[in-house]
Amino acid sequence: MVLLGGAFFAYNRITYGMAHENTENSQIEANLYPMSFRVGGFVDKIFVADNQQVKKGDTLAILDSRDLAIKVQQAQIALDNAIANVDVVAANAGTSVANANVSNSNIGTAQANVDAADVRVWQATQDFNRIQTLFNGKSATQQQLDNAKAAKETAEKQLIAAQKQLITAKDQYTASGAGSTAAQRQIRLAQITVDQRKSDLDMAKLNLSYAYVLAPTDGFVSRKSIQLGQLVNPGQSICTVVDNSKVWVVANFKETQIEDIKIGQTVTVEVDAYPSQKFEGKVESIQAGTGAKFSLLPPDNSSGNFVKVVQRVPVKIVIDNTQLKEYVLRPGMNCSIAVDTK
Repeated sequence: MVLLGGAFFAYNRITYGMAHENTENSQIEANLYPMSFRVGGFVDKIFVADNQQVKKGDTLAILDSRDLAIKVQQAQIALDNAIANVDVVAANAGTSVANANVSNSNIGTAQANVDAADVRVWQATQDFNRIQTLFNGKSATQQQLDNAKAAKETAEKQLIAAQKQLITAKDQYTASGAGSTAAQRQIRLAQITVDQRKSDLDMAKLNLSYAYVLAPTDGFVSRKSIQLGQLVNPGQSICTVVDNSKVWVVANFKETQIEDIKIGQTVTVEVDAYPSQKFEGKVESIQAGTGAKFSLLPPDNSSGNFVKVVQRVPVKIVIDNTQLKEYVLRPGMNCSIAVDTK
């Protein structure tokens, strides 16, 4: 009977081994979120303790943010000043445009004065020529000739003065137009300054928000490493949030076992912490390289010191979430894995 029982047991083991790949080189994994401040400062408030459960969005810790709040106020004041400056520059631009319009109107008036003076010169020249002819014929007096000559010279000088006024009006219009163009450019520059000040304000508000560390997901706080009043630097780890809503197993199979392992195969998981409970899972993925290849110092087989070592290939196995509610499974727990390859 003993021999028969031993033979039956050996047959079952051999049959089971032919249909399964097993390994004890496996551990439970979960998403770990290292938490840190994105700005430096002194810790003002801490709202969590080690192993405390938190919800997504819960505040974990706050820095003393008074200096950051002052920077937000300074940025707001700078923005208000920039907006007010736009109004001032716009008013100046309006004045420049009005001056340009006045100068343009002055050009019209000056041109009309030149035309009128030109007519007077023509009229005075005609009168002078007629008086000159009459004087030569002894039909006009010397006084009449002198008066006509004076009127002609006066009209000519008035024409020259009107022409100069026209040139001056045109120069003023050119200067006013240049001033108006410059004012428009000043408006654009003032608006650019407003946009820059808005960006500064947004950055100041963003830095202020960095004084708060929020939980990125539901889970448990672990490895809390800060105290009230402690000076922390940007990026310094203050705690880790462990997402326990979904856990999986990473099983490191020998490369000689990978041949029959396929994605989607059923897996039996035995956790050392619960030896009497078996968890059901499935193969989700097979890592695209051995564990040694992704290590900090991967082996270099071309160095001349090659010794063949059987490599391990990590396989990710997901566990049915409906089984996790009744058991405490934590990252790092040891498991035994059996993949049904048939």
